[in-house]
Amino acid sequence: MSAVEAEKKVEEAEKSGELLFCGGTSWDIVGRRKGAVEGNLVSPTRLRPLVGINIRYIASGCASCHCVALDVEGRCYTWGRNEKGQLGHGDTLQRDRPTVVSELSKYKIVGAGSGRSHTVVVTEDGHSLAFGWNKHGQLGSGSVKNEIEASPVRCQVSDVKTATCGGDFTVWISSVEGASILTAGLPQYGQLGHGTDNEYNTKDSSVRLAYEAQPRPKAIASLAGETIVKVASGTNHTVAVDANGYVYTWGFGGYGRLGHREQKDEFAPRRVDVFQRQNILPPNAVISAGSMNSACTAGGGQLYMWGKIKSTGDDWMYPKPLMDLSGWNLRCMDSGGMHHFVGADSSCISWGHAQYGELGYGPNGQKSSAVPKKVDILEGMHVISVACGQNHSMVIVDRTTIGDQLDQLDVYDGKASAEGSEEPQNEAPVTKPAPKKSVAKASSNSKRKKAKESSEDEDEDEDEDEDEDGNDSEESDDEQVNGKNSRQRGKASGRGRSNGAKRGRGRPPSASKSPKPAAGKTGKRGRPRKS
Repeated sequence: MSAVEAEKKVEEAEKSGELLFCGGTSWDIVGRRKGAVEGNLVSPTRLRPLVGINIRYIASGCASCHCVALDVEGRCYTWGRNEKGQLGHGDTLQRDRPTVVSELSKYKIVGAGSGRSHTVVVTEDGHSLAFGWNKHGQLGSGSVKNEIEASPVRCQVSDVKTATCGGDFTVWISSVEGASILTAGLPQYGQLGHGTDNEYNTKDSSVRLAYEAQPRPKAIASLAGETIVKVASGTNHTVAVDANGYVYTWGFGGYGRLGHREQKDEFAPRRVDVFQRQNILPPNAVISAGSMNSACTAGGGQLYMWGKIKSTGDDWMYPKPLMDLSGWNLRCMDSGGMHHFVGADSSCISWGHAQYGELGYGPNGQKSSAVPKKVDILEGMHVISVACGQNHSMVIVDRTTIGDQLDQLDVYDGKASAEGSEEPQNEAPVTKPAPKKSVAKASSNSKRKKAKESSEDEDEDEDEDEDEDGNDSEESDDEQVNGKNSRQRGKASGRGRSNGAKRGRGRPPSASKSPKPAAGKTGKRGRPRKS
């Protein structure tokens, strides 16, 4: 037994390495505020708390502004945005540095998935735990009683092999026969694959639509006869591969991201006809789902993509080979908000639309790239794994093959958790308290109107807005969560502003005050007094 264990340890060490990070680190404003943002890491950078630690698994999602990393000992590190408790530390304080989730220390964590505001992990013995936002039941705990679970709760699934998260839903792959794929969470576009979007009217008299949360993980009935071996989730769609190499997609169909030559939403898994007969996926195929696109490697390792591939130009309504990467041996791939990362041969390749340095081209490199391009600073390194978030990227590189190349990379310290969480809160009131509220209120109100329209006629533009701005939708969610209270607060702040607004009509402060003493000398309704 000891020899087997030793062999296992060697195998684990081979598949682990140093974590490098690039992209935005201003977690509270990334993807929300337009314009320049400080704290972007434009080159792949080491993170101080993880220097020298053997990381074997990384996860983030195309709608995520937080990260998960697992080391060979089974410890789980999380950092980033934490407004809904998605880091699992029992609070909602932002973490700039990778921090061990202490409540998971009794488990050996071997897999993880990251949604917009929730995180799911898988233990070595096949259990799954989740933490973060649970409004739509995306934690799979069987209940939506607590909207925020800031500490890990048990998911109602067993014999789990892997888990992946969409924006507000979760997919588990299990080794249970006849129930190899289970889903829970928001069913709005059919992304749970159960043949319905669970839509209902909020009140009999109302046209406002809502979607019934599904907090209990449920096996997808139409795939009961198949053994699902791989799965990837975009913000509102899912891609899965079965043991025979067939590809299935379902969920939101905008921009052709499902690969069925039409933009229709699919409420149940539908086979992609390109990957059949001679072109089924090999066992070592790589699959990936971005916010508005999908990708996989098929026969001969050729990468196919479909959906919205570039911010301009036509969308790819069905899978087409990406000829730029023909001949490369792709080992791993992931897609973020609108960017992609690939580990191939002894290179790392990235491309897409980027704002925060998430492509890792360095301070002198270009910001975005329409075509796949090598990340020069990582040239010659063996990339073990990649993960993309909404505006950031992570790479695990093999230490054994790169000698002292790692020492030449920057090391990012981050802020201590207390500083990181307090600073944004302290900064906000100092700058311009009133206008900030009004902007937030206006944007969230307009978002709410948009949400209504999109639920009535599934407006395509709304989804693009939600996908590209990502977490703007989170703000509107917050508004809805707080319901009437937030609206009252908005009104109150409006009243407060109108009192102070008298100064803003071009008069100097002294001029605005001068009428008051004069008013004392006038009679009723401003008539001059008789002398």
